[in-house]
Amino acid sequence: MADALISPAVGGAMWAATGVVVAYSSRRVRTDLDESKIPLMGVAGAFVFAAQMLNFAIPGTGSSGHLGGALLLAILLGPEAAFLVMASVLAVQALFFADGGLLALGCNIFNLGFFPAFVAYPLVYRRIVGTGPELRTGRVFTGAVLAAVVGLQLGALAVVLETTVSGVTDLPFSTFLLLMQPVHLAIGVVEGLVTAAVVLFVYRAEPELLERTAARRSLRGLRLGPLVVAFAVAAVAAGVGLSRLASTRPDGLEWSIVGAESAAAPGAAASSGQSAALVGALIVAAAIVLAGVVLHRRAARRRARAAG
Repeated sequence: MADALISPAVGGAMWAATGVVVAYSSRRVRTDLDESKIPLMGVAGAFVFAAQMLNFAIPGTGSSGHLGGALLLAILLGPEAAFLVMASVLAVQALFFADGGLLALGCNIFNLGFFPAFVAYPLVYRRIVGTGPELRTGRVFTGAVLAAVVGLQLGALAVVLETTVSGVTDLPFSTFLLLMQPVHLAIGVVEGLVTAAVVLFVYRAEPELLERTAARRSLRGLRLGPLVVAFAVAAVAAGVGLSRLASTRPDGLEWSIVGAESAAAPGAAASSGQSAALVGALIVAAAIVLAGVVLHRRAARRRARAAG
């Protein structure tokens, strides 16, 4: 969302709601975090940042969509860590690339982070896929697609409600809703398929990672190095190489605002998009790793004081 869509009252309220979830997630992560998880959080955040730069065309609509990434992060890291990583990704976008705006940042973090991580992941994905050590391909794809659709539908509905309550736009509620929900249904299906493919890749590379994350157990002793390298390479590839293929059509929100008659918006130069994706991914990774180190050291000091 952009700042122009919401009022200060709605923006402030969503900042407060997001702050509550950030505080809760920080406490949980500080308690559960081990140092082996920090690099994975950093490169996963960088991968999500770069993947969000890759808009894909939605046939028959004139619009495009991009991955949210919070569901994937929740599966890999747990819901609390996923929410914090998403907050970092969106904060970097707003602060360094003027994407979304500061007033709307609370809305964007809540809409893109809370619903997938705290609603869709535990109530849809985990119910379908289960918590056992073995994953079935069919269940992973079904669970990921349905969870992604639910998360994005709730997020899209929240955008419509926040915009309507703000009273800044004259777009009628029913019109906006009927445009937003179907286009984000299509985006959700694509995100679910991509999420399932990445989850199955991780499962084959280090099967115990997903089981431990679901059970909130430490990742110590796992061979995470190859996964960290793989996500780092994927982030660079998405930011530098695949950005050339990104659609220049307006995204689902922009298309919903301007209507089906909106012409495809001209995109920025490819080199500019590549630089932004790569620099942003590096900033996200560094910020998340730094925050993880700080949280881990604070938790270690508290445990040492309690033991002494």
